[in-house]
Amino acid sequence: MIKVSESAKKRIALLMEDDGFSTATDYVRVGVKSGGCSGLSYDLKFDKALGEDDKVFEDNDIKIAVDKKSFFYLVGTTLEYSGGLNGKGFVFNNPNAQRTCGCGESFSL
Repeated sequence: MIKVSESAKKRIALLMEDDGFSTATDYVRVGVKSGGCSGLSYDLKFDKALGEDDKVFEDNDIKIAVDKKSFFYLVGTTLEYSGGLNGKGFVFNNPNAQRTCGCGESFSL
């Protein structure tokens, strides 16, 4: 399961609305792809449709779609949002990551 913090929920809702998506019917697609300074990087985007192999979760009124391959890397992750002058934007608190890069956008197991 993937959790969504209150700060991430607010930011996601705002961004989805700005991009023509709805938290009531659409999904935040969270994935993992090769790349980044630590080997794997996070991929975050909005989607209106589900794939055949997607796992779907809902936390804090946000629907999350994850493909089966990425799910293995993301189990137990909490999506947070850090704003402000030194904020990093969306932050993945992933208990499976053994090493992360300084920017927090890539990791390795």
